[in-house]
Amino acid sequence: MKFSVFTASTPDWTPTEAAQTLAGQGWDGIEWRVVDDRPADGAVVPPGRSFWAGNKSTWQFTGIADRVGEIASTTDAAGLEYSGIGGYQQVSDHEGVETMLRVTAELGARQVRVTMPMYRAEKERTGETYTAMFDRTRADLEWATGRAAALGVKALVELHHMTITPSASAALRLVDGLDPEHVGVIHDLGNLVIEGQEDHLAAFELLGPYLAHAHVKNARWVDTGDTRADGSRVWQNEWAPLRDGQASVAEYLDALRQHGYDGWVTIEDFSTDLPLTERTADNLAYLRSLVPVTA
Repeated sequence: MKFSVFTASTPDWTPTEAAQTLAGQGWDGIEWRVVDDRPADGAVVPPGRSFWAGNKSTWQFTGIADRVGEIASTTDAAGLEYSGIGGYQQVSDHEGVETMLRVTAELGARQVRVTMPMYRAEKERTGETYTAMFDRTRADLEWATGRAAALGVKALVELHHMTITPSASAALRLVDGLDPEHVGVIHDLGNLVIEGQEDHLAAFELLGPYLAHAHVKNARWVDTGDTRADGSRVWQNEWAPLRDGQASVAEYLDALRQHGYDGWVTIEDFSTDLPLTERTADNLAYLRSLVPVTA
């Protein structure tokens, strides 16, 4: 396995700082976040929210085609590989997806995430049932897979809570029958603590050739102290350090090994218990203790 970091989780660093720091710590690769992320002038980003607002390690989507050379030189200068590209374009946005597929191809980054509809938000917006939303998304993904094939890259569907593909079973329904050379699934350990958890080995076997990538973070459920009108407790999820969440990273990596997976494992640690530099260094040391480097 090779280890990389998704820059959504390195908000304090510029791209150059991210690449150089991660390379210096011994990471194998990097997964760049590409999305328009420009807080309003003077806006104050609350602690813990800078992962998604004002993240300095983000390449802005607007104009991204003109920055391919800069991305490549930043990555190459650090001696890092691409584990993929962390795109945020909705699969229904054909123009945006086309742009991201082309950028991925030009970089030689091989694979890029395209995002799935958020079920509740999309239902509120359109009134669609899950079935109608699924069928529409399948048609969009068929188009994206065709474009990925033409460009020699792969479009990735992430297992993500609140979307129409929170589990391996749901994702398989969406991609089944499409060319696994050009569409695949990102299995995400931390997201599955929130929604969609299935036995990991069973999920890997179920996905088969569609298992293209693995994201690792951790999460936990905490009692808010509040109760509902019916007297039941209110719980909420929060991100946790790799060792401290409800999922076992060791068992997860072991299941990947049992399945024969030897690809990228990308860390996106959104906990804030440790300062960023210590966090990334400690995460790599922990991963290496679980998957020792072999000669």
